[in-house]
Amino acid sequence: MNNTNLSTQFIAHPSGPLRGILRVPGDKSISHRAIMLGALANGTTQVSGFLEGEDTLATLTAFRAMGVHIEGPQLGQVILHGVGLHGLQPPRTPLYLGNSGTSMRLLAGLMAGQSFAVEMTGDSSLSRRPMRRVTEPLTRMGALIETTPQGTPPLKIKGGQGLQGIDYYLPVASAQVKSALLLAGLYASGLTCITEPAPTRDHTERLLTGFGYPIQRNGSKVCLAGGGQLQATSIDVPADISSAAFFIVGASIATGSEVLLEHVGINPTRTGIITILRQMGADIRLQNEREMGGEPVADILVLTSSLHGISIPVEQVPLAIDEFPVLFIAAACAQGETRLTGAEELRVKESDRIQVMAKGLQTLGIDAQPTRDGMVISGGKMHGGVIQSYGDHRIAMAFTIASLGASDQIIIEDCANVATSFPNFVHLAQQAGIDIQLKVTGN
Repeated sequence: MNNTNLSTQFIAHPSGPLRGILRVPGDKSISHRAIMLGALANGTTQVSGFLEGEDTLATLTAFRAMGVHIEGPQLGQVILHGVGLHGLQPPRTPLYLGNSGTSMRLLAGLMAGQSFAVEMTGDSSLSRRPMRRVTEPLTRMGALIETTPQGTPPLKIKGGQGLQGIDYYLPVASAQVKSALLLAGLYASGLTCITEPAPTRDHTERLLTGFGYPIQRNGSKVCLAGGGQLQATSIDVPADISSAAFFIVGASIATGSEVLLEHVGINPTRTGIITILRQMGADIRLQNEREMGGEPVADILVLTSSLHGISIPVEQVPLAIDEFPVLFIAAACAQGETRLTGAEELRVKESDRIQVMAKGLQTLGIDAQPTRDGMVISGGKMHGGVIQSYGDHRIAMAFTIASLGASDQIIIEDCANVATSFPNFVHLAQQAGIDIQLKVTGN
């Protein structure tokens, strides 16, 4: 939990090229899911490459509170002594999940199938995030879940409900909702099927298969039958492409850059960032492509290029949803106009990322016009300024990268939550050649 009496600033100055071989932290989405499924498997699961960020540690702490013996994390190594699908114990206090929407939404699905009641809470940011998109279909499955009148946390889930399988069409493409329903489906009678309007990340399906649980896929529909078992396994978590994205954009816009990012997950449901940047003219090369534990992995070489504006294909939006803050920085440094539509999901992330990014870009002198479901950005010259990140880790890191294309220093306020997804960001940025200082002061 962050100390609210401390103020954390990033101070980023214009700097030279980015250089070097970098290894960004493990994939956050896979780290969350590895803990959840390993805790519920039969036997001992070993995880390497685990992201030791605040969000994923919130998931780990929740399972410890429910009686799972977990060793580590130590240097990315975690050993989970699984208790089986029905072996969790009632927690003595509410499960506090910090800033982690993934933890709360996925655990909502798992907790709906337990024999005991549980309450889940979060920090002020998570407490404003919408949960009805998860709670409504879970209720259709037979779960009893209370939220605030606004449909936000805390979530109070009454245990002991007999869940029924559901055939559900997602109104909005969301990996978190899909995953929550599949996890609830482990405890439901009959078949649980989810149909997506557009592809979203499929780490849950891949990991369920890795834990020996049969999954049926048919086009945009994925199904599983309740009543099976998870078998322990070993998982090597690849580096997170959402974290690599900051250095991919940085190397693309900083003249003379050459960066190699090692062992990055290139799951096809996550590579929208690469597709979009290549369409903008980026020089991104995948090397040493391989598969590790069911997930495709590669080393990513990025060389400086001259970017140009594009209309971002709407089918790429779900495949790059977490990377848009830094993609907006790429657009600000590109020649011409970049248009994004179909991304209303960005308004309900850790902050309203459309509004916050538009405001920040305008502060730096860029013509950025927010729309209901996206933004129109005209590339131009960025100057310095003071940016409010509103406690959103991806906003803070994106404007750090903006310093590579700015004419003066950028000060970014409220950066403590960067630790949720990328605990060594400042150190790695400095190592790559970004002139950034972390300043922590008392209020």
